[in-house]
Amino acid sequence: MVDEIRVERVMSRPVSTISPKTSVRAAAAMMKEHGLGFLPVCVDGRPVGLVTDRDIVARWVPLVAYDASVDSIMTPNVITCLASQSVREAAHIMGDRQIRRLVVLDDTGAVCGVLTLGDIANDVSEELAGQTLGEIVELR
Repeated sequence: MVDEIRVERVMSRPVSTISPKTSVRAAAAMMKEHGLGFLPVCVDGRPVGLVTDRDIVARWVPLVAYDASVDSIMTPNVITCLASQSVREAAHIMGDRQIRRLVVLDDTGAVCGVLTLGDIANDVSEELAGQTLGEIVELR
């Protein structure tokens, strides 16, 4: 049954995104307002990076004397999955890349949602989420 469940059925949406020129302060305020730990950075609806709460703390706070745009701290090369993929396939990507959340793309490559380890645990299978978490935290 888990093999038949598609990402689009359990992903979080709508997804909040920002542009590369969004200020770090504005991104942090948006994260706080919406209770988010990360924001996809998009150009024309396509992901070009990802800004996490950790990026802000580790890469920007030490430079707090000035505000900057998120392109100076974002993580490039966003790991994604397709809304049409199975949740099991998405969980495999998470485990293989040791990440807890994926930006979900539609068939045109535009951001359409977010899939988190919590989405898998809450809406699909605690067992699959637990196995995936084990792979994420595994020392390599």
